[in-house]
Amino acid sequence: MSEVPLTLKPKLYVYQMKQDDQRKCTAAKLCRFGLAQPIFHRSKIPKRGITLNPKASNIFSPNDKPYLSYGLVAIDCSWKRIDEVFSKRFIGLNRRLPLLIATNPINYGKISILSSAEALSATLYIANYVEESRKLVSIFKWGLNFLELNKNPLEDYRLAKSPEDVVNIEREYFG
Repeated sequence: MSEVPLTLKPKLYVYQMKQDDQRKCTAAKLCRFGLAQPIFHRSKIPKRGITLNPKASNIFSPNDKPYLSYGLVAIDCSWKRIDEVFSKRFIGLNRRLPLLIATNPINYGKISILSSAEALSATLYIANYVEESRKLVSIFKWGLNFLELNKNPLEDYRLAKSPEDVVNIEREYFG
């Protein structure tokens, strides 16, 4: 395993709902490695940061990068309970990620069913924190495969000039 720094910029947070097997939980591993800070109460989510929400109407784009200085939050929950969890809006600027293909062992090959680690890594990449994105997923055996498999869409999303561009790029790749 390569050496990983204990901090990344921007500050990463994980709202841990503990709905999954903690031994397989990518968010828990990120916290153990000091790469993300756990949050256990909804009220502790940074108010001006980006909160990843797969049900959000607004898509994450490079234009959102300035808000990452306030923090980036992944909501770590079970995909089986996604509708229930996101039935209420979370604190922060809620953004959905553009479509990507998962490479984690639980949802390998599924479109948009990303682990918390994949979601955080993709967000960092799109915001032009490419090296930080790599460092984040490098602690997982499959992590760099995520970036390799999604290399072309991630690169195009990263170079987009607007949220509308990201949506158009998403359509080009995924229909």
